[in-house]
Amino acid sequence: MLRRATALLTRPVISLRARPFSTDVSEIPVADKSFYDAWKKVIPILEPPHTPLTFMKPRPPTPSSIPTKLTVNFVLPYNSELAAKEVDMVIIPASTGHMGVLPGHVATIAELKPGVLSVHEGTDVTKYFVSSGFAFIHANSYADIIAVEAVPLDRVDPSLVQKGLAEFTQKLSSASTDLEKAEAQIGVDVHSALNAALTG
Repeated sequence: MLRRATALLTRPVISLRARPFSTDVSEIPVADKSFYDAWKKVIPILEPPHTPLTFMKPRPPTPSSIPTKLTVNFVLPYNSELAAKEVDMVIIPASTGHMGVLPGHVATIAELKPGVLSVHEGTDVTKYFVSSGFAFIHANSYADIIAVEAVPLDRVDPSLVQKGLAEFTQKLSSASTDLEKAEAQIGVDVHSALNAALTG
């Protein structure tokens, strides 16, 4: 047994490359040639549609030192709130708790829960209420935040929040089906988070 162990230890070690991160992708996007070729065979008279690679800008490489700013992209299905904005920090309402993201943060994917997203630029703090979504923190100090719905916190009417909370609480208590209960519970959760954001 000992002879076998020493034989194994003296073998040359083959270096295995670790699985690449999304930031290790080449800086120049490669066109989807096979898709275009297949399209031309099926429908030669129409131009092929653009693939996502057409619209994506190449991601900058991971820097050798930690940058001083975090680059944030904050998008909604219908609007881009922040596009490549350099900030000091963002605090996101993750489902596991509030998470502060600074430049050099470890690569992370976080699900957003209803709550306040704060964007810190020096002494200026901009707050948004987000309903749900995802945050993708990349190793190269980029953060992509995708929310289903978001509104600047200063545009929220506290009286309408109280009214909505009362309505959904009443709907929850009178719900008879699972669907009605689930819809009412979502309304209560969102309005409770809105109320907490405004009062706290």
